Amino acid sequence: MQMLTGKPRLVFRAGGASVPAEDRPEEVADLVRSATEEIWERRGRSGAVRDFYQEGAVRRSPGGMTSGRAPAEREVLATAAEFPDREILTEDVLCRALPGRGVLASQRMVSRATHAGPGLFGAASGRILCWRSMADRRILGGRIAEEWVITDTGAILRQLGRMPRDWIAEILSQGPLEPVLLPADDPPDPAQAPDPKDSTGARLADLADRIAGADFGAIGQCYDPGCMLSYPGGAQGHGTRDAERFWLPLRAAFPDAELVVHHVAGEEASGMPPRATLRWSLSGHHAGWGVFGPPSRAMVHVAGMTQVEFGPLGIRREWTLFDETAIWAQILAHAD
Repeated sequence: MQMLTGKPRLVFRAGGASVPAEDRPEEVADLVRSATEEIWERRGRSGAVRDFYQEGAVRRSPGGMTSGRAPAEREVLATAAEFPDREILTEDVLCRALPGRGVLASQRMVSRATHAGPGLFGAASGRILCWRSMADRRILGGRIAEEWVITDTGAILRQLGRMPRDWIAEILSQGPLEPVLLPADDPPDPAQAPDPKDSTGARLADLADRIAGADFGAIGQCYDPGCMLSYPGGAQGHGTRDAERFWLPLRAAFPDAELVVHHVAGEEASGMPPRATLRWSLSGHHAGWGVFGPPSRAMVHVAGMTQVEFGPLGIRREWTLFDETAIWAQILAHAD
């Protein structure tokens, strides 16, 4: 792992105690796992958000951008009321040192919970749900300074018997939503630009660029024929045809969209396959048929994250997320 030099030591805070830790990506991985447990699984332990978030922390999600600790604290309380037994399982954390900017940790998680209280998803249903989320968190001085979070809202809704389009249309019928995340809210950070020495991350970034350019032959060339795939809405697939069935309709729906790579990093660790993580966005008009219905000509910003594992025959596992409801919100708002 690459070690930063000449930087302040991180301070790992848990349960109110301060424990010095080296300013290393592997230490940050432990911090991120602990923050997830303290803040979410322990149902917002008093002071947990203050322990792990900087005072002016910026949080971006497909639904918009917030700053400060108060929005995070409100979300923790609302989630705890709706899903009081929520369990979050961290599947993986990939870390990258950002000289002068701390460490960026890319976390992939699975949540399991009972829909036991009223809230964002309506009256309590009593159903046991499972969904995935992904987050990039920039850690500086032992606290989260900035984060990007995507939750598979579509997977939650489908398990509750709802469809993302209908759910967001019902919400819009009650009044306009807060503005979703826009390109101006998330300008590229030069510190997160691809590292020319990172060949593993470069493989994933190159694939994304080829797919964005409608080079769908890249899928057959870059994926293992028996690959395992996880996509928005809780969708699961295997093999290159399923990969094509996901990426081609998305690209067809936004034929003039521009791909922006916001962050990419690869990691090759002992005992693990080569892995890579990519935070990306597509911005363009909903001008084609695809997964989002008839063309509406709405200008749409799609915020996405992808993580992969490589094997000898190419990508053997892929996890990609975007929030379908944020996309439908932009399309339906334009139609109105």
